[in-house]
Amino acid sequence: MKTQQQFRLPKKFKVRDEDAAAKPLSSGDKAVDKGAVEILAQEIAEMQDIFYAEHGRKLMVILQGMDTAGKDGTIRGVFDATDPLGIRTIAFKAPSTVEKEHDFLWRIHREAPGQGEIVIFNRSHYEDVLVPRVHGWIDEKTCRQRYAHIRDFERMLAETGTVIVKFFLHISKDEQKARLQARLDDPQKHWKFDPQDLEERKFWTDYQAAYTELLAETDADHAPWYVIPSDSKTHRNLAVAAIFKETLEGMKLAYPEPHADYSKLKVE
Repeated sequence: MKTQQQFRLPKKFKVRDEDAAAKPLSSGDKAVDKGAVEILAQEIAEMQDIFYAEHGRKLMVILQGMDTAGKDGTIRGVFDATDPLGIRTIAFKAPSTVEKEHDFLWRIHREAPGQGEIVIFNRSHYEDVLVPRVHGWIDEKTCRQRYAHIRDFERMLAETGTVIVKFFLHISKDEQKARLQARLDDPQKHWKFDPQDLEERKFWTDYQAAYTELLAETDADHAPWYVIPSDSKTHRNLAVAAIFKETLEGMKLAYPEPHADYSKLKVE
């Protein structure tokens, strides 16, 4: 079974804390698993070189998850070896005043990848459903409209040459507690701590329900969700790297045809 099939969002999936610790790809040896991630990252880098040279298709990677789920760590672990010339990371924050004056997808669409480019969304348009939904800032009708707009948006991107891969980094409440406490206990990590994280943690159950609904509403073959157990940082990176490698392999990448005349040229 391909890794993609193993982690593809199941039918009638419900976000549950107990599933976040699963490690189906692990060898049982953390060092071995880290080595496997490094190998996959290098293979991804080699395929990304072909993807950039081909310069025809576009690739969007979406990383979603609760605070401390490991979006930054995933980017470092999986994409660190890739050539920065053809890859870009966007970290979406709360919308600015100017962004609020447009539709909620305006700031997302302008960051979509161009030909030959891989763009990684660290958070994404899904924040504009999750947070307002949990806090009651939008009603049921608006929420349904936004789901529909997201489905239409992603279908439009797919139909115009963008490959979309979406990862839900699934972390448990206990693991989040440990990671937040680790930031507080280490003065050199205080810069990573946001007191608002503690406030959002109070809505844990609501967020799990919102994610359960969101994943079901926006999963599609052209924009699939993969559920990545993320209590283990190493296994999280291993799963994401394996799925992303399979995605690139499935694109049947190839360098452009060589220029016949170039073989006759000599550099003086």
